Amino acid sequence: MTTVSVPAPAEVLDTAHGLLPGLLDLTEAIARVPAPTGDEGERARYVAGVMAGAGGDREVHGPDDIGNVWTTVGDTEITPAVVLAAHTDTVFAAGTELDIHRDATRLHGAGIGDNSLGVAAMLTLPALFGRLGVAPAGPVVLAATVGEEGLGNLAGIRAIMDRFASARNMVAIEGHNLGRVTYAAVGSRRIEVVVTGPGGHSWGNYGQSSAIHVLGELIASLSAIRIVTRPKTTLNIGMIDGGISINTIAPRASMLIDMRSLDAGTLDDLTRQVLTRLTSDAPGVTVKTRVLGERPAGQVDPEAPIIRTARRVLAEFGREAILDASSTDANIAISRGIPAICIGLTTGGNVHRPDEWVDTDQIPVGLSQLALLTLRLAAAGNAGCRS
Repeated sequence: MTTVSVPAPAEVLDTAHGLLPGLLDLTEAIARVPAPTGDEGERARYVAGVMAGAGGDREVHGPDDIGNVWTTVGDTEITPAVVLAAHTDTVFAAGTELDIHRDATRLHGAGIGDNSLGVAAMLTLPALFGRLGVAPAGPVVLAATVGEEGLGNLAGIRAIMDRFASARNMVAIEGHNLGRVTYAAVGSRRIEVVVTGPGGHSWGNYGQSSAIHVLGELIASLSAIRIVTRPKTTLNIGMIDGGISINTIAPRASMLIDMRSLDAGTLDDLTRQVLTRLTSDAPGVTVKTRVLGERPAGQVDPEAPIIRTARRVLAEFGREAILDASSTDANIAISRGIPAICIGLTTGGNVHRPDEWVDTDQIPVGLSQLALLTLRLAAAGNAGCRS
């Protein structure tokens, strides 16, 4: 018979060690299924199959029209005490070789920690609770989300938080950086700039406006903007493209701009400065801009219950919490006033590279942290759950 009491950390850790072989197998299996941002369907279907095959009477939802998959542990008729989210998408394009393998102490391969391990750990939670003979005191949503990387614009977690708008807490799960407690959401705005001009032959039409030359002038103008350092704010031109050939006056050129800040107002001010400078009076030239994505900024009070609970859980496993700022699925919940953090599960390296790796010996600690955090947040959140 299950209970709603929270087990001792040592018992949770011992049980997590017993589940490690299966968790590693599941992590590898997930990582072998391609999931570029915007094309996560195959992996979403695989995750849905794992959820459905886990037993119990939980209903599995999805993949929906954007690729999210979710289920609920506990009573589905009342407000979720906790929404757990692990993104399924990766930064790797379709066709990338997925050389997933392991050795005595590590798992290796593209997306292994970001975020195949995060998804696998979330899917393992019901089995861990079952072996411990416990159940969350309040409903817990397990959501495998899409669109967290690149230009995904956090589409998946936006839809999940729309559905569970009255959730008491939200936790984003990442495979890397055990000990992190991300409480500050780095806001961002991504803009595409396209410059078009008359073009022509570099000799015969010399003197006509070049889209590339104008783009260069725009870049120089943006580089002259004075960027504030407090709150931390950044401006980056990450990609440029244009031209037809070496002896053609470029009829088109483009760039992608990434702006970030810890403060929404500062980000808005920087955006206004950037847009003001994205003009040209060169003959025959047009400059067009398009917003590709926006991620809201925000912050949870460092003394909020969710952060105190996360720090206490880490301390019980001999870890000191590192409060940090990042752009994660937690951004959406934070921006909507829902207490939210992002946590990591193990140590590793080479994130966003094909030779990414994670340490396997730390994973039981990360899984145990996730389990205890979930149980304690569910217990606290259940006190105020409403039907």
